[in-house]
Formats: sequence, structure tokens, C-alpha cells
Amino acid sequence: MSSTTSSTNPAVQAIIAGTAPQQARLAAASGLLPLPQSDLLEVLVALRRADDPEIAGAANETLTTQDSQDLLTAAKSTETSIPVLNYLATLSAQTRELHEAVIMNSKTPDEVIAGLASSTSDSSLLDLIATNQQRLVRFPKIIDAILGNSDRSADAERRARETRREFFEKERGAQQIAQELRSRGNSAAAEFFESADFSAGLTVEDAWLIAEHIEVSDAELDNSWLPSERYEDLKLETAEEHAANFKRALEFEQSEKGEVPPERVSLIRRIMFMNVKDRMKLGMKGDREARSILIRDSNRVVATAVIQNPRVTDQEVENIASMRTVADEVLRLIALNRNWARSYPIIHNLVRNPRTPIPTVISTLPRIRTKDLKNLSQNRNVSEAARRQALRLSQVRSGE
Repeated sequence: MSSTTSSTNPAVQAIIAGTAPQQARLAAASGLLPLPQSDLLEVLVALRRADDPEIAGAANETLTTQDSQDLLTAAKSTETSIPVLNYLATLSAQTRELHEAVIMNSKTPDEVIAGLASSTSDSSLLDLIATNQQRLVRFPKIIDAILGNSDRSADAERRARETRREFFEKERGAQQIAQELRSRGNSAAAEFFESADFSAGLTVEDAWLIAEHIEVSDAELDNSWLPSERYEDLKLETAEEHAANFKRALEFEQSEKGEVPPERVSLIRRIMFMNVKDRMKLGMKGDREARSILIRDSNRVVATAVIQNPRVTDQEVENIASMRTVADEVLRLIALNRNWARSYPIIHNLVRNPRTPIPTVISTLPRIRTKDLKNLSQNRNVSEAARRQALRLSQVRSGE
């Protein structure tokens, strides 16, 4: 059972993670714990998949007793966890109002909407799904589900076919999406669509997902950091190289954060299977989530593009400076940046990072405090040359 939970209640987190006592989990599954309704639903939905048959049975039974108005409130709330929204979408015995709320909830995953579009026999719900063109373009399987449902209305079919024709069957599909994004003020995402290389395997569906993580426009970029001799690093990659890059990024994420949610895995996969030029552009233009993935890219130009992003924060750079999975070129460039070099936490992380090039460490050590120099001289994770220089500087300052 997944330990992922949106609740901040420690008791709820322990119950879902499976670390709470057996009796507490059984009491929760039976609805006997004094929990807020939102937490109770999250617990029950998680426990109905428990390995223990008694707990799973109790959770399923308790779910059947939930008040319909409470379920409707949960379906409408954007604070409701995704697993609960998934569960509510499967309740075939509930009223149309509940499914309508799930469809209208912006937090409901596109996959769930596609499932509803495929299974519902209510043509009015299909009409409602078909009116959300943004969802249909972002997740084309919803279009397929509507057209594959024999209970669809003529209006739902018309909207689905028009969306497919306008956005996916015409050569100007990407341009159409770009115009749509620009009309809503998302010029940075529109620019990405206009210049994305769809000939290299990037799908419109993937591009739409990635465009949601674009926050920097072309006007904000400075490309002077990329000299012409580095363009050879932007060569085409093989499918094997893409797969290896994805695996590498995912393993680093798992080692640092533990279990990675499926949505995050999907985003990492889609980004890492982009061609190197598009990854570089995303590194320079993407939001914090995209940057946190691309800083681990095996291509140095892509990883370097992340720290050229005008929205990258000092806190991000401080974290990057401590990463042992980042390219040494990135660490060298951080040290050369005047603004970041004035941040003590950043330069302190750099000299302690075994990935930082030795010349960079040696040139940075004079700015390190004496106490930290002494600690560094005993740090076996850094190079011997760095330890010796740190010891020498600390002794000079101490008059030894």
C-alpha cells in the first residue's frame, strides 16, 4: 500500500504508511477514530487496499456508510486527496451530482476523467466532459473514451471530433495550441509549443504536460553562456541513452526522497525522453519542479541550463551545491557567479562536495570560516589536497 498522503495529521500519516499499531489501523478502518471527514475518507480509501483482510473489509464497509452529502463535499473540494477523488469516480451507485463534481474538480486526474468518459451511461456527463477542451487536448485518451462510448450524445461526439481535428489531425495542431495558450496570457508556454521539435518523438500530449512547467519567456533569456563549441553536445541521442538518463534521474530521486509518486515518475519520464535541445530549453525556461529534474541530467549542457534559468533561487543553488549527483561543470559555474559566491551557505556546500573540481575548492577555501576549515581538514569525503589546504589555512589563522 502506498504511503503517500496529503493529510498533515501525523496519526493519519502513520495509519496510511502502516506504522501505526494494528488496533489503531483497525479502529480507523471501522470509523472509530475522531478524525475530520477529509482525513477519515483518505484513511478509509487507503485502508480498503490493506494487506490485512480484516482491515480492508472494515474500511470498505465503513465507506458504504458515508453520508452522501459528505461525499459530495469531498468531490467538490480541491483539498481532497487524489486517491479519494479516484474512489469517488468509481461509485456507480451514487447520484449524477457526485460525478459531476468530480468532473468539475480541477484536481481530478485526467486518467480518472477518461475512465468516467469510458464507463458512464449518462450522456449529460459526457457532454460536461466534452466541454473542457483544455483537458481533452492535454489528455487525448479522453477524446477516445468519449467517441468509444455508445451512450454519447451528438453534441459530445461533435465536440470531441472537433477537438481531435483541430489539435491533433491538422499540421497546425501545435500552432493552434500555442495560440490558445497565448490568448490566455501563457506566452512562455506558447513559445515552447511553437519551437518544440515534434519530429524527434515528442508528442503533443507530452508537450502540453511540459508546457505547464514553463514560466520564463524568450525575452528573459540570456543565451551568451552557450558558446558555439558546445553545440556538439546537443547531438541526437539514442533510445537507449534516453532510457538510461531517465533511470539515472529516477534513481537519484528515489535515493533522496524515498518513494516517488506515479505522477512525478511520469513527468520525469516525459522530460527525459525529450530531445536534448528541448531539455536545454526547459532547463532555462522551466519552473522549480522541472529544474529539480533537469539538474540531474546526464548532458552537461542541459544541467548547466538550469542554473542559467533567471528564476532559479539562492535556496535552489544552495541545494544544488551540495548534490553529489550534479555535473562538476555546474558546481564550477556556481562558484564563478559573483552573487552566489557571496552566499556563505553556497560556498560552504561547494567546498564540502566531493564533486566540486579541486581548483574550484582551493580557490574558494580562503572565504571559509576557520572553524569550518578545521572540520573540512578532517572530512574524508573531500580530496586530500582540499583537506591539506584547509588545514594549512586554519593553522595560519590560528598562528600555529
